[in-house]
Amino acid sequence: MRYILVNKPYEVLTQFTDEQGRATLKDFVDIPNIYPVGRLDYDSEGLVLLTDDKQLQHRLSEPRFKVTKTYWVQVEGVPTEEALENLRRGVDLKTGYTSPAEAKLLTEEPTLWERSKPVRFRASIPTSWIEIRISQGMNRQVRKMTAAVGFPTLRLVRVRIANLKVEALQPGQWRELKESEVKVLTDDMAAQTAAAGTFKTPAKGSEYWPGGVRPASAKPGQNSAGGHKRGGFGGTKTGGPKAGSAAGSRGPNRGGTTFSAKPTGGKAAGGKATPGKTGSKPGPKSAGRGGAGRKPGPAGADRSSRG
Repeated sequence: MRYILVNKPYEVLTQFTDEQGRATLKDFVDIPNIYPVGRLDYDSEGLVLLTDDKQLQHRLSEPRFKVTKTYWVQVEGVPTEEALENLRRGVDLKTGYTSPAEAKLLTEEPTLWERSKPVRFRASIPTSWIEIRISQGMNRQVRKMTAAVGFPTLRLVRVRIANLKVEALQPGQWRELKESEVKVLTDDMAAQTAAAGTFKTPAKGSEYWPGGVRPASAKPGQNSAGGHKRGGFGGTKTGGPKAGSAAGSRGPNRGGTTFSAKPTGGKAAGGKATPGKTGSKPGPKSAGRGGAGRKPGPAGADRSSRG
């Protein structure tokens, strides 16, 4: 098994091929059959773990195992304690609330390498650095979080994944993990797998909502995004107002009942049918004209079998 830690430079894709000819990890790590664990944005920098250990890759990428990732974030302005507390509670990103994060203002600018393209500053606005630690992996999550509390991100560097630190690795440099580091990772994942086996589904109506902490404004029966709950997981609950809707309604049905379209009335093979019922007896004209074993005529024919 191979375990590679690489410091991904700015404007490099977290993959090994690109049809548009952009820089990828292959330009720095020429080792076959290894794959990144998770992703790091094109315009972000820092640690990426590469491995051919598919089991470990899955465990580290799986959100329920809550592998922590630490970022140093340069932002416009100086965040207030209220803004930091908002990050710690969880931020409303309109598509849902983030899970609570660890966030603190760094008192000094961290010692980092020069970025390949300098950060664009606005002379009238000071900048500062925040350390943010999260265990989620939403798309461009950290940038969205800082923007949501009023302090847009200028530079984003991942400096730690679980117990692995960037330390002396320069952009584009990589190293093999030590046996002790691999053991810590695999032991942690084994422990988290065992803990995950004891996970229980949240009770119906509990506070464990899909987007994290339920906002005070959420009404009973709604998740953080305003949708109906279903057993505490969001979506329409079985037996709710949308139960029994026409076929084609989205989402799995956890109640074990398949919802189908309400039968419609109409003429069957030229005869009369009682609205809302199936199996109606044919009218007197059905015999010999569109009856059993015969194709229905073009007028008044029952087309429900076309699917």
